[in-house]
Amino acid sequence: MKKNPNPIDTFVGSRVRMRRLMVGMSQEKLADGLGITFQQVQKYEKGTNRIGASRLQAIADILGVHPSFFFQQDENPQARETAADVSESHEISSFVASKEGIALNRAFLKIADPVLRKKIIALVAAMAHSGETEQAAVPSAARQAEPLHG
Repeated sequence: MKKNPNPIDTFVGSRVRMRRLMVGMSQEKLADGLGITFQQVQKYEKGTNRIGASRLQAIADILGVHPSFFFQQDENPQARETAADVSESHEISSFVASKEGIALNRAFLKIADPVLRKKIIALVAAMAHSGETEQAAVPSAARQAEPLHG
């Protein structure tokens, strides 16, 4: 029987992946800096293998962040999350850590005008809502969903 990764290990791994992609570093380069194989880095990023304290410190040093970066979740750490909140948080983390998520965030951060940023958010939200409405009208067997991130 296959054991599922601990959600904390998965979250920490997703943060390692996000930071690695943010600085434009390959799994191979991070692995070289740690003296391990890139497959081991893949397992860390997926949460399949736990990252020990000394290894996490080394990863933080290479990626230029404090080790606490890998545990940061949101502005309100006191709030208890429901299973749906945790699932949504994981989906968001996965997308933000993807190549598309990082590209989108980098482009968005280059928009200096806060009013334009709000308008873009409103536009995307309206498009997403419109897509949900259209999907609800189509029988599920007729839909072919493509993942937005990899």
